[in-house]
Amino acid sequence: MDRRSFLQVGSTATALGLMARAEGVDAQTHDGHGATEVPAAVPTPAPAAAHAITRRFPGGQPAVMVPNGETLPLRVVDGVKVGHLVVEAFPNEFAPGLTAEVWGYNGRTPGPVIELVEGDRLRMYVTNRLPEPTTVHWHGIVLPNGMDGVSGLNQRPIPPGETWTYEFTLRNPGTFMYHSHFDEMTQIALGAVGMIVVHPRQARGPRVDRDFVLMAHEWKIEVGASRPDPSAMNDFNVLTFNGKAFPSTEPLLVGKGERVRIRLGNLGPMDHHPIHIHGLWFHVTATDGGYVPVSAQKPETTVLVPVGATRVIEFVPTESGDWAMHCHMTHHVMMQMAHGLPNMVGMDPRTLARRMSRVMPEYMTMGSTGMGGMGEMRMEIPPNSAPMRGGPGPHSYIEMGGMFSVLKVRDDPANADPNGWYEAPAGTVPAAAEEARLRADGIDITRTWRHG
Repeated sequence: MDRRSFLQVGSTATALGLMARAEGVDAQTHDGHGATEVPAAVPTPAPAAAHAITRRFPGGQPAVMVPNGETLPLRVVDGVKVGHLVVEAFPNEFAPGLTAEVWGYNGRTPGPVIELVEGDRLRMYVTNRLPEPTTVHWHGIVLPNGMDGVSGLNQRPIPPGETWTYEFTLRNPGTFMYHSHFDEMTQIALGAVGMIVVHPRQARGPRVDRDFVLMAHEWKIEVGASRPDPSAMNDFNVLTFNGKAFPSTEPLLVGKGERVRIRLGNLGPMDHHPIHIHGLWFHVTATDGGYVPVSAQKPETTVLVPVGATRVIEFVPTESGDWAMHCHMTHHVMMQMAHGLPNMVGMDPRTLARRMSRVMPEYMTMGSTGMGGMGEMRMEIPPNSAPMRGGPGPHSYIEMGGMFSVLKVRDDPANADPNGWYEAPAGTVPAAAEEARLRADGIDITRTWRHG
């Protein structure tokens, strides 16, 4: 098939469904947690002494790490932690060669992680720079009804150009989320989502060494489009962790023997995500509804993260290496695939290729032997697209993209290059079988199996 047909018609199984700031404060800390309760009514802020806070938490709990993201800068004003979210449109690079205009908070999708401590009083200013009204819902947080953020039910929507105030106390520890609750189909689909971490005042369970936050999301971006399609109900073709698709997803660097926590959230429009990690097993220790009792935990290698939910997993890796972490829905690790195309697998393309070459010398049939290697083919593609792209790996091209990342387990993580590849010891990587060994082990490679 020729390039033009490949891109315009998609008449092979190659499946192109192509597409389409906030204030920065220096390192924050969280001294002053457990501020004294103040009245529910939100007074007009009076001038007061404010200071940035460092990120220290009870029981030596580590601050969260946000691959491809950041935590929200906070200040303490009269014992209240104060932050500012600006919801607006901005360009987001999902992967090399693919950028689209999204809606999010402080120039990010998902927005910055809001990191607090059980008992904190939070005052959050929200500035609306969207072309329509908005609100913020604090998903999973138990708080006064008027602060819940549902447009029409709990508050009037925030008009474009205005800044409104939310204020409440974080009564319960856990992993939560925040998102728009006005025109949710559009605003959530375009990226107006984020995560909240509330550390317990008294640490629970074994202390972890590293604590990561990852939010899954799905988008439909048509060929050459400059914006995702918020009306999509299926056929999502760009899947992300923290707003990025592999190879743009930052790896998670950890030490062998360290205890690691990963907080997973999903505010995508439609799909649940079975997140699988290679090379280890873990326990689900919490949901957005609270902690899972130890007696109810069981070892898993895949955790289902439903739409509108969070899951927290913990594990201790025992094997060094570069381990894949990805959604196990196979189309969720492919970039911009289309559907409804002819199944070419097993077809003998020689006659078709011979006839087509008479009128189109550059014609090439694709998909008859499978789809492997498509990502490496540097054929001409529409601008602002990334069809079936993966990324380079230490041994060959990694054909997975989308909702895929790498857990890098190292013996000495403090001195390891987070972008470097694991060097496997000699004899621990598969290689071509030697004839002498095949004979010694009684393997007959000429044998053909036929059953029934």
